[in-house]
Amino acid sequence: MSPFENRLAELTRRNFLTTSASGIGAAALGAMLSGDGLISEASSAEALDASNPLAPKKPHFDGPAKSCIFIFNAGAPSHLDLFNPKPKLNELSGKPLPKSLLEEVRFAFIKKETATLLGTSRKFTKFGESGMDFSDLVPHLGSVADDLVMVRSLHSEQFNHHPGQLLMQCGRATFGLPAMGSWMAYGLGSESKNLPGYVVLTSGRGSSGGSTLWQSGFLPSTYSGVLFRNQGEPVLNLTNPAGLPPELQRKGLDVLKIVNGGQLEQKLDPEIASRIASYELAFRMQTAAPELIDLSSESKQTLESYGVDRTQEPGGGGRGQFGGTRASFSRNCLLARRMVERGVRFVNLIYASWDHHSNLDKELAYNAEVVDQPVAALIKDLKQRGLHDSTMVVFASEFGRTPLGENRGGRNANTGRDHHPYSYTALLSGGGLKGGTIYGDSDEVGWGIADKPVHANDMHATMLHQFGLDHIRLTHRFQGRDFRLTDVAGNVISDWIA
Repeated sequence: MSPFENRLAELTRRNFLTTSASGIGAAALGAMLSGDGLISEASSAEALDASNPLAPKKPHFDGPAKSCIFIFNAGAPSHLDLFNPKPKLNELSGKPLPKSLLEEVRFAFIKKETATLLGTSRKFTKFGESGMDFSDLVPHLGSVADDLVMVRSLHSEQFNHHPGQLLMQCGRATFGLPAMGSWMAYGLGSESKNLPGYVVLTSGRGSSGGSTLWQSGFLPSTYSGVLFRNQGEPVLNLTNPAGLPPELQRKGLDVLKIVNGGQLEQKLDPEIASRIASYELAFRMQTAAPELIDLSSESKQTLESYGVDRTQEPGGGGRGQFGGTRASFSRNCLLARRMVERGVRFVNLIYASWDHHSNLDKELAYNAEVVDQPVAALIKDLKQRGLHDSTMVVFASEFGRTPLGENRGGRNANTGRDHHPYSYTALLSGGGLKGGTIYGDSDEVGWGIADKPVHANDMHATMLHQFGLDHIRLTHRFQGRDFRLTDVAGNVISDWIA
């Protein structure tokens, strides 16, 4: 007797009443509660189709964005040397800030009693019809100025890396919460049948937060970010062991599906549905993933525009350099475009590290050169292929760098900048956003916000809105409480929307 026939023989009248009937009742109840607004539509859809948790789901309303490429610059770039020129800072360089500004401030390393302002040697140019400012380190980003929303008034309450990274990626500086890519996949599912809904690509030395930045938290593990490699085997252990023919693997998976399906009927545990879906997705990925990272079908012009074949220059990289960082990040940007073409909902590109406490001029120049060309090429490529309106590209970090020079012991004084959560800059493009927009600003030395403050939760709310998701309605009940990406905060910023 086959495992399937065994399973049928075990299905008694009592089994039916306690599993199938309760499942029907749960689905009906879920539909009613969703209609009354008592649970999220995503939760209801999950209950109705536990066998395929990543099936596409309807948004709350029509939104232009379908995919997101989130470029997370872990370690925090200096906005003062890249995007937010402050002539007054240069004028006052070497002088202390008023003590009144420093009384309630906490720094990671700076000694307040001897800290002085640090100007920049960078030269800024206005680009595009919008007159957006970019330094001489990022001219390629300047070339797409009119496709960007430049937010100069971001602020955070977190002044250390891991908490700040969790806030930007997960909405709060707390362990165990779903990342924003997990929320997107949970709320919308994925258009791709052969690739995960949420993919992570890394380059550089690695972020402080590590895998906590792409976890699914209390959401089913189906919605976790899947870490891809951009060369070799895309996902470790994806390839069959030697001697295992595909037809035998398929039979084994069929048996596992029957066994796990029986457990799902009995226990109604969504993690069992995640396990079934993961096995099946991994089987399909054995063909799709190697094809994805094979760039032989890309034109020479495309490869050159992204800088995929850039060689690694010796030295100068500091915290950013690790192996072939330049080529690796370029390849990741191109892979991100290939992924959204194939229906992947959320691609997280994590590049580290920008944590320049010393040697700022040399090491910032290296990191900026790594990202400048491929990020601009990505935006131009998406436009050329008609994907820009439906793909949101975000270039952000956990905080900025202080206008004060680093002065802790053991470091050359004033050759770097400390962590600075009180004002920093992010760039957004596509997904129905209004290109050429400069939003908010910091004060005359780049210390605090002077105009239109923006918190990470406001940015998250606006991003979700462009995907047709109401950040207040996108919830998941866990331990008796409804959680959401924006927690109890967040406002949609209409000025960013085209």
